[in-house]
Order: sequence, then C-alpha cells, then structure tokens
Amino acid sequence: MINRNLIRIRIVQIVYSWYQNSNNNLRNAEKELLFGFQKSYDLYYYLLLLMVRITDLYENRIEAKRNKFLPSEEDLNPNTNLTENKFIRQLRDNRQFRKQLEERPMSWDENETFVKNLLDRILESETYENYAGLANPTYADDREFWRKTFKQFIYVNEELDDILEDESIYWNDDVEIVQTFVLKTIKQFSEEKGDHQALLPMFKDLEDRQYALKLLDETIVNEKQIRTLLEKNTDKWDFDRVAFMDLIIMQVAVAELMAFETIPTSVTLNEYIDIAKSYSTPKSGTFVNGILDAVVSELKKENIIFKN
Repeated sequence: MINRNLIRIRIVQIVYSWYQNSNNNLRNAEKELLFGFQKSYDLYYYLLLLMVRITDLYENRIEAKRNKFLPSEEDLNPNTNLTENKFIRQLRDNRQFRKQLEERPMSWDENETFVKNLLDRILESETYENYAGLANPTYADDREFWRKTFKQFIYVNEELDDILEDESIYWNDDVEIVQTFVLKTIKQFSEEKGDHQALLPMFKDLEDRQYALKLLDETIVNEKQIRTLLEKNTDKWDFDRVAFMDLIIMQVAVAELMAFETIPTSVTLNEYIDIAKSYSTPKSGTFVNGILDAVVSELKKENIIFKN
C-alpha cells in the first residue's frame, strides 16, 4: 500500500527533521521512518473502519426509531439496504481487518458528531436515494454504493482532513494517497472470497521496505559528497541562499540517482520535481529540475551512473 511516492515524501520529511535536531542518530531516524509508515497503514484501516461505523450508526438509529413509544409505519418498516449491505458485512467480518483492529485498536467514538453529520449527508443524497430504491440489491450494487459514497463524501473532505490532522501529525500528508488505496480496495472486493478477502499489505513487497531504509541511509551518510556535487552545479546561484527544502529534496534525489541503478533517471527526476512543487516554493520545481539535470550530466560524464 505504501508506494514509492509516499516513501520519497516521508524520507524528505525525515531528512529535513534530521538537520533541525542536534542529537542525530541514524538508527533512530530509521525507527522514525518505519513508525511513520505504520501510521500511514493505520490510516488505511481507520478509513475502512469509518464505513463500518457509519453503517453501525444507521443500524442504531433504526433500532431507536423502532423502540419509540409511538413508532410510525416507516419507523417499523425502514429501508434496510444499507444495514444489510453485503460489502460492509464482508468487510466487518474480514479476518485481516479484524486482526489489525485487535492488534492496533482504533475508534471513531471521539468524532461521533462528524460521523453522524456524514451519515445525514449520505442519507439525503441522490446516491443513497437511488440505492434505497433497489428492491433486491446485488453484491455489486452494495459495493458500488460504497465506492460512490466514499468518493463523493469521504474523499477530499476538508472537515475529515482537519480531524485526521488532529489525530496524527503523520496523516496530513498521507490522507489523499491513502484514500485512493481505500477506493482501490473497495473495487477489488469479491463476494466469493468471503472473510479471506485480501486487504492491501503495508508494503507491496520486501524490496520497497529495503528501498526506503537504503535511500534514507544513503542520503545521510553521503551528505558531503552529494552537497559538494550540488554546489558545483549551482554556479549561477548563491548556494548559501538556496531554499533549505530545495536542498533537502535535491540531496535525496541525488542519493537515489546514485544508489539505485534499476530506477530510471527520468522517474527519479519527475518524482522529486513534483515534491519540490508541492513542498517548497512556487519556483522550486523549475529550479530543482535545472540543477538535477546538470548533476545527471556530470554523473554520466564521470561514469558514476550509466542508466538512461
């Protein structure tokens, strides 16, 4: 689930923090990196749990209406498409989901007002109206309802973003990426797989975890060599006045260029130029692009890298 885009962003943040602290220890930096990845993975489950919690809240609301002193006909015979949603039932019973929540308990209880308001918005929507109008929704109908609902009401939700930022400092930069993986998970669910449906692993494979740790180590251990290379290729600029975040982004980028022969140069450049655009100054993308192009030319000229 944690892709290389997220890995690169997290390492830029860790390296930036490294230079802000006086008592630096590489092993501690590695632990902090892995802890951040665990928090990103927690967010994936927290968002899956949100769909279950919304459903649970609706079930409680139906039961409360049925138990009123003078329930109406609608109270006694509510629409149960949402409570009987086969996708949510499968998710709730999923073995991997249940195991994760047992090992790392999490809850939406402290944000119940947000969940209630979210449920109200969903119930008032055309998406829900169309779904509730289905006489006998299929598994595909149930899954599609939640895909649409997640995309419409949860994905890029500013109020949710504020809640997640308060819950964890690690989630502010992760939320949009993780939400795309939740949508991917919904689409991948299959009724035939029952409670054994595979959820996304923290890393696609062991190689990505090793890539993350190696990139962090190479960036910090080879600081002097990389900084010298960068300074040499900023002859048109006052190196001491380069934005500190730009310097960190380029340092990580050069470490990747030099340490990972299988990653194409264009991939590395494009990824770190995008990070510069998002996390540094408005002109950083162009600046970083120019400096890294010059560095790549020198590295090839000196036969330090041979890839395209």
